[in-house]
Amino acid sequence: MTNLLTIDDKMEWASYVQKAAEYDFYHTWHYHALETKVGAPILFVYQEQGDFIAFPLLKRAIPECDHYDLSSVYGYSGPFSNKKMEDLDDSLQENFKQAFLNFLTDEKYVSVFTRIHPFYKQQLLLEKFGGVHDNGLTVVIDLSQNIEDQRKKYRQSTMDAVRHAWKKGFVVREESGPEAIATFVSIYTETMERVGASDYYLFNEEYFSRILNTQEYDARLLTMYDGDTAICSTIVMLTNGIIQAHLIGTRTVYLQHSPSKFMADQISVLGRTLGMRYYNLGGGLGYKEDAVFKWKLGFTDLCMDFKSWRYVANPSMYQELLDKKEIDKNADIDFFPLYRYA
Repeated sequence: MTNLLTIDDKMEWASYVQKAAEYDFYHTWHYHALETKVGAPILFVYQEQGDFIAFPLLKRAIPECDHYDLSSVYGYSGPFSNKKMEDLDDSLQENFKQAFLNFLTDEKYVSVFTRIHPFYKQQLLLEKFGGVHDNGLTVVIDLSQNIEDQRKKYRQSTMDAVRHAWKKGFVVREESGPEAIATFVSIYTETMERVGASDYYLFNEEYFSRILNTQEYDARLLTMYDGDTAICSTIVMLTNGIIQAHLIGTRTVYLQHSPSKFMADQISVLGRTLGMRYYNLGGGLGYKEDAVFKWKLGFTDLCMDFKSWRYVANPSMYQELLDKKEIDKNADIDFFPLYRYA
């Protein structure tokens, strides 16, 4: 049996997530409700008796075309189930595959893109379609080790920044309320403008208020202070043993003090306090082994594979869309779907 939920089906969507063996906040109805400007959120569900496989995605219209494509929310989503992926019956996986392929054909979808969660073995299911793509690595701190052993793995410059913060008397506080959100927005917006981020990464106070206020996952706002001056702020998410800094910003005048290194250290402390197993720092920009990636390696040498699923459901239409853009499908461009490039 298949079922297609939309953003109007909040309770039913939430019930599937609650029954999942493995999920992150990226899978929730609430997080998808924040992404409606990107596309129309849907949850495709295939169910046999008590077992199900659910796949949250964003439906997007393709300009000047009567077809659509599917993408994922910002972050790691991918399919989830009431069982771990490695425990799913082969017959259930095959039947899900056929049902999903029929759905893609019937609803005129050209392609599907989703980031695969590095902690869950979603690729075992998606490999049955083909199109699983190696993107790189994501950096992880194992919070089962004590904080002293963790800090022994810090690069010298990382530990120096932590000690500098201690010496300066910097403190990290968990905050809430409109004033705290306004402070975060100010710091985050300053950061995004400094690095020349696209409009996609610019949000207003309403967005941050909504992302923080939900019962579907645990979200917290942390701000670092030098005396009474807020110098660095982040929103952290905690779900099923994983803590991660979803968004972070630093005041320009304090960059020389590397406050984000102390913030990362303190997030790992909070994670342990709240019973988290891993702190996922993420990868580099575009998941390349760039300066951001190397910065994160200053905390740990533990990395996990990060993959994405890039599936062409309608090859002839995909090629037609490329031809319209005069794009060579074999071009050395790491972008999917390629017809949306530039």
